[in-house]
Amino acid sequence: MSDSPAIIAGGGIGGLTTALTLHQIGVPCVVFESVRDMRPLGVGINLQPNAVRELFDLGITEDDLDRVGLPAKEWSLVGLNGNDIYSEPRGRLAGYQWPQYAVHRGQFHLLLHDKLVERAGPQSVRLGHRVARYRTNSDGSVSACIERANGTTAEITGRLLIGADGIHSAVRAQMHPAQPPIHWGGAVMWRGTTWAKPIRTGASFVGLGTHRQRMVFYPISHPDPRTGLSMINWIAEVTMDNSEGWKQNGWFRQVGTQEFAHHFKDWVWDWLDVPALIRQADTAFENPMIDRDPVPTWRDGAVALLGDAAHAMYPTGSNGGSQAIIDARVLGARHGRTRGHAGCARRL
Repeated sequence: MSDSPAIIAGGGIGGLTTALTLHQIGVPCVVFESVRDMRPLGVGINLQPNAVRELFDLGITEDDLDRVGLPAKEWSLVGLNGNDIYSEPRGRLAGYQWPQYAVHRGQFHLLLHDKLVERAGPQSVRLGHRVARYRTNSDGSVSACIERANGTTAEITGRLLIGADGIHSAVRAQMHPAQPPIHWGGAVMWRGTTWAKPIRTGASFVGLGTHRQRMVFYPISHPDPRTGLSMINWIAEVTMDNSEGWKQNGWFRQVGTQEFAHHFKDWVWDWLDVPALIRQADTAFENPMIDRDPVPTWRDGAVALLGDAAHAMYPTGSNGGSQAIIDARVLGARHGRTRGHAGCARRL
């Protein structure tokens, strides 16, 4: 079993960071991802300094991150009267040894994918393959049933299986078949990007509004030297009555801005025009704010859960992506210690 690979279910941020970490400490692995093509999907996310530290240790550089985002300089909270309530510096400006990065999620995802393929080879990622279920074996190994996009199936046996397959995780569903359904707390987010001039420091994360209705926006690209415009990531959020549950089919859909822009039609100040920011978006996505109840364990023998599959978080405070990176690095450190490897295991 010593030469058998680690099996990673899910090729998102958590799964790819896990694969890069295992490759760094000399553990063969293969990522099974259900999508057929790796494309830069999604909008913006923030990577906190603790996550950026781990990316640097993986050999991902500031130049790499500058190609998919930019260092955040400020977090600010603004009231509905347009006046500041509170602000503070971020990243190195706040005294950390590492920056905080605001990035385009899809482009960052592609960066991780391309780094893994470059280092471990194209066979390290199998697109159009989904881990449907698993079986733990008496010798301590684990076998995973793989469903291919063409309708065929296969079985692969490995030293361990990492369930990094998100909030709808098939690995978690088998580990905890009686888990409650996904929970919607009542908040709905509409997310999009618009090319506009960045405000304040030029790299500020601005929260505007109240806990019932708010807008969050920040740049996720350096300004275009010709136009001075940056790609601005924005999240428009409204909290609704959730007593009857979510009525839409699915938890994610592309929508027209006219479906929600009316909630913010009066949000205009001399320094910001929210209706214009929404109206000029290339596209928008609707996401109800969802999570899952905790489960008693994230492990079943040689199977472990990671990221949203283990502990789905509300996308508030830059939680999900950063925590998935930390999960991957801690798992690699623990595994590296048992195998006598240095690398990330030396520090964590």
